[in-house]
Amino acid sequence: MNYESILYEVKDRIATITINRPDQLNSWNDQVATEVYDAMQTAGANKGVRVIVFTGAGKAFCAGGDINSFGGDPHKLMTKLPRPFDMRKRPDWQTRCSYYPAIPKPVIAMLNGATVGIGLIHALFCDVRFAAEDATITTAFSRRGLTAEYGMAWILERHVGHANALDLLLSARKIKGIEAQRMGLVNRAIPAEQLVEETYAYARDLAENCSPRSMRIMKQQLWEVPFQTCHEAVMSAGLDMPIANQGPDYKEGIASFMEKRKPNFPDDEI
Repeated sequence: MNYESILYEVKDRIATITINRPDQLNSWNDQVATEVYDAMQTAGANKGVRVIVFTGAGKAFCAGGDINSFGGDPHKLMTKLPRPFDMRKRPDWQTRCSYYPAIPKPVIAMLNGATVGIGLIHALFCDVRFAAEDATITTAFSRRGLTAEYGMAWILERHVGHANALDLLLSARKIKGIEAQRMGLVNRAIPAEQLVEETYAYARDLAENCSPRSMRIMKQQLWEVPFQTCHEAVMSAGLDMPIANQGPDYKEGIASFMEKRKPNFPDDEI
């Protein structure tokens, strides 16, 4: 796909996907949705990519929906899938905003500025969130006469708890990155001038020192937790343990530790 609304780059085994509509504060529309989805799938299928960073150009991550795309039939938006449905995969991870858990690589949302409404939903379904300390974050919906869209109530409650989720949804008040970190909405709040450096340092550490297969399996395990009992989680983990214990990644992990060198993990068989 030839991208018009995003930028896609791969360097040092890190794919960077950037919403590139800075004049519109990277507002979300159908074209952005299609291109981001395609880029995520492309990065997920590329064995040369081990980590994905998702961000926005200019002063915002994504300042919500593009007002020019409002007014469509909401029932059609909810029932019309934006891509083919795969019956072999969990349906929860095939909706318009919730497909990030199915990407077999860690996805880091780098919130460089305003993160609003649907932009926040996409960030919440990523695996890790680093935000600038002064980034403005808001659910926005109640102040527009809307409700929590595309599963935001479910994913927000999982990150910040029931009381904080209600606060953020009912009031739609604006918070900064520092408060978002205190709530658990983001993993780290970082001074704006250090955000890129620290985000990519973390991404490079994952790409260089962590087994791609281990990261894929553990990501899958964690995103399955909401649907499992403790027993089911234990049994599921038990199925993979003998495979991991006898696999090349474990052997390389032990060898690199004993030899005091960086590991050279094989590419994951996605």
